[in-house]
Amino acid sequence: MIPRYSRPNMTAIWEPANKFRIWFEIEAHACDAQAALGVIPAQAAKAVWKNGDKPYDQARIDRIDEIERETHHDVIAFLSELAEHVGDEARFIHQGMTSSDVLDTCLSVQMTQAADIILADMDALLVVLERRAHEHKDDVCIGRSHGIHAEPTTFGIKLAGHYAEFKRNRERMAVARDEVATCAISGAIGTFANIDPKVEEYVADKLGLKPEPVSTQVIPRDRHAAFFATMGIVAGAIERLATEIRHLQRSEVREAQEYFAPGQKGSSAMPHKRNPILSENLTGLARIVRAAVIPAMENITLWHERDISHSSVERMFAPDATVTLDFALVRLTGMMDKLVVYPKTMMENLMQFGGLHDSQRVLLTLTQNGISREDAYVIVQRNAMKVWRSYGIDPDDPDGNVEPNQEDKNAALHESRFLYFLSMDKEIGETLGADKLAALFDGPSINYHTKNADVIFARVFGS
Repeated sequence: MIPRYSRPNMTAIWEPANKFRIWFEIEAHACDAQAALGVIPAQAAKAVWKNGDKPYDQARIDRIDEIERETHHDVIAFLSELAEHVGDEARFIHQGMTSSDVLDTCLSVQMTQAADIILADMDALLVVLERRAHEHKDDVCIGRSHGIHAEPTTFGIKLAGHYAEFKRNRERMAVARDEVATCAISGAIGTFANIDPKVEEYVADKLGLKPEPVSTQVIPRDRHAAFFATMGIVAGAIERLATEIRHLQRSEVREAQEYFAPGQKGSSAMPHKRNPILSENLTGLARIVRAAVIPAMENITLWHERDISHSSVERMFAPDATVTLDFALVRLTGMMDKLVVYPKTMMENLMQFGGLHDSQRVLLTLTQNGISREDAYVIVQRNAMKVWRSYGIDPDDPDGNVEPNQEDKNAALHESRFLYFLSMDKEIGETLGADKLAALFDGPSINYHTKNADVIFARVFGS
């Protein structure tokens, strides 16, 4: 965790003060349950709360660290420092428990706390994406496959797709939170030999967790793997949207761009630059979050009932991944909230290649009028290639650029170059006629491609 990519609410979850507070509550609630069962004196449980329930300030944290330097055991150091406050009754603390009961249950609490913040982040992002999607529902732009112009869509439909993805991810995150919210107070090897299962049930209820059915001394790490895998999927959704914005901001596209604040500088060398720094940053942050997924998967396999090969891994990537994802979601929300969109440029780009985006519509019309699909494809494709040539691009010429001929010049004067070449094609004329062909390219032809936008929006946002 570094301050540049951290937010205080999330980093606080992983600070020693919060960790030790959770450890204390686990031990204190366990004492209450043990006292209720008559295992330890009621007065001892009360003493734990009365004398030990103090803030874990820097002085207490330093004392725990001091003891750990001698004991080389963090939980023992914690218990020793707690005993200094509680007094003689401290001998009843940790009865029948093992270190993993404290460590794993604490980690469950921390992960649920982190998940709650991430879920709130996603709620805020969904609000922004829904608003921007409706705002641009009818702003037509070219859709691209393989980065190449395909057929028209709208910018609102693009954003609706990202909204739907993040909504699925929110549902996944809620499930992952529920799956990891488990408690283990089962003692050595997880058999409850030295502690009543009712203690685990009591502590779980107090901490908002569920008892782990079989803990084997540690909570099974498939739960954690699912949690971090879900975060990795969320990171993938962040990067997918960030990558879209990065492409749309390219100088030769210019359909959208990140907000550029007054006084902001884009380059130390080139004053004209307005770079997509936020979306690029999000791409990098997504990689950090996804980097936790493989280690989390590898942590599933432990020796027999337990080992600690997972411990060092989780101490590093649990804070880093959650802090980074929280920061990335908030950054993405701010970026999309202020995103500058250029509908006019979108339309200019769409019309840049003389109506080629209607090639499938012509293909289908020919098949509906008696021409085989194979023959129709050949007819449409040969005229599409003429359009490319009219722009000085010959797909069949290894040298690339070509000089326009007279037919190319005539096409350049036409409202739609594609329509011009199609209208000159004898086979198309015999099949469709001039009027039927022209009708495919009239003013409202864009509406043909976007006529079901309302249907898509109803599926995503509801009626």
